Amino acid sequence: MFDNLSDKLQRVFKNLRGEGKLTAENMEAALREIRVALLEADVHFRVVKQFIEAIKEKAQGEEVLAALSPTQQVIKIVRDELVKTLGSHQSKLRMANEPPTAMLIVGLQGSGKTTTTGKLARWLSKNGHNPLMVSVDVYRPAARQQLSVIARDIKLPIYDGTPEETKPLELARSALREARQTGRDVLLVDTAGRLHIDDELMLELQQLKDELNPAEVLFVADAMTGQDAVKSADQFHKSLGITGVMLTKMDGDARGGAALSIRSITNQPLKFVGVGEKMDALEPFHPDRVAQRILGMGDMLSLIEKVEESIDQKQAEEMQRKLIDNEFTLEDFRDQLRQIRKLGPLESLLGMMPQIGPMKGLKDMKVDEKEITRVVAIIDSMTARERANHMLINGARRRRIAKGSGTSVQEVNALLKQYAQARKMMKSLTGGGFLGKRLGKLKLPMLQ
Repeated sequence: MFDNLSDKLQRVFKNLRGEGKLTAENMEAALREIRVALLEADVHFRVVKQFIEAIKEKAQGEEVLAALSPTQQVIKIVRDELVKTLGSHQSKLRMANEPPTAMLIVGLQGSGKTTTTGKLARWLSKNGHNPLMVSVDVYRPAARQQLSVIARDIKLPIYDGTPEETKPLELARSALREARQTGRDVLLVDTAGRLHIDDELMLELQQLKDELNPAEVLFVADAMTGQDAVKSADQFHKSLGITGVMLTKMDGDARGGAALSIRSITNQPLKFVGVGEKMDALEPFHPDRVAQRILGMGDMLSLIEKVEESIDQKQAEEMQRKLIDNEFTLEDFRDQLRQIRKLGPLESLLGMMPQIGPMKGLKDMKVDEKEITRVVAIIDSMTARERANHMLINGARRRRIAKGSGTSVQEVNALLKQYAQARKMMKSLTGGGFLGKRLGKLKLPMLQ
């Protein structure tokens, strides 16, 4: 996410290092590079123009602080302007005064509306709401069935309608009545899409909007389509009046042009981003956190929230005690790996770490998820005594473990070496070292 833009901006800041102070010359050179970086990231040209002008104005009016280098000054100015461009603050979902709150999910065909409807329902359910879903796409044969399958997978209710209900308005009315009768406080309406915007589609959506009086009209767009997503969002807003945008496939969008352009072009906030295929891969959009990630500062708040949501706190505290008391066993090592898996793709987690100092380049690491499976299989092939005391594992035991786990003796040896290194590293981290002092409150499995 934003990898290309982040790398280019890092080069701009690197070029400014070593300068004694901000001058018109070095600032002009930096602005040129920032302009090129934004345009290459597929940011709308109008947004780029406004962005550069704002930075230039702030840089010229900025009081030079003795303690700050030119690089730090530019980073602060760019960060503040990025936050402003992205929306200044998180835009939360609006709820109706009287439940149920209706939310229309709209967008072009293929943008990911149906999957995003399921993800949003799951997110709402995890955050204290009782959502009901309904698909009013009566044109695409598999659309309603697709939402039914998703509803079953996430174990949340859906209104399927009756054979007589063949029109979008009929389905929407009945679903709203069902939500009232069953005590559901949110109704998510997955609407039909088209390959392109047409009058018939907009008329249907307007009728649904008039009927349901939704608190939110959320436009779903594929971030990978860049400026096409921004253009479609703008057209939908002018015709329908959207209240927010949800971008899908943000994890695969290395440029980030759509995210950086949508707020300025539509004047509507980006509310959620899809960051993976799994149903829990939907995140509220935080402009300040995203700005920090773009500038290589990481997104520790999001990482902490993900950890707190997925990791058993008591187990993490017990693991920390074991490390301090030198009782961290192979069984604990295996349990930690299983907990890490709950957090999602490891490459995504590494991307949230600050790209500075010893952690610079972490986001570029390629993680073989199958390696975790192999490690767990090897540890599972050990006896309880071997897991409790790795010093017992001699040559004969290593051969038996390799055979039982379908691996080689070399892989068993590599695991034992990794375990010893991890044990040593984790103990130093929890012992109040450089990272331990700064991440002390973060109960990351790999840091416990």
